[in-house]
Amino acid sequence: MSKMARRYFVTGRVQGVGFRYWTAGRAKHHGLVGWVRNRRDGRVEVLAYGETEALSNLERELADGPPAALVQGVEPGPVTPEEAELAAGATAFEQTPTL
Repeated sequence: MSKMARRYFVTGRVQGVGFRYWTAGRAKHHGLVGWVRNRRDGRVEVLAYGETEALSNLERELADGPPAALVQGVEPGPVTPEEAELAAGATAFEQTPTL
């Protein structure tokens, strides 16, 4: 299997409901590295790196979210070559500060 980086933007009621903590747990469960953060526009942004199957599993789970969330959508976003390289070198999946 091949590894790659993917970015997701999650919309809906996804802040203040434990979404970042839940996402970090699900990403770690799937063996992914990267980060999750809130955005000032109300979305949650995820950059994850790992096996394509694990990334697909995370994307499906993001569409449901944790129990308190109300996800309206999960949209892919661009990943620059520099971001992909940084993600590939990550050793953990972290919650990062709001952008």
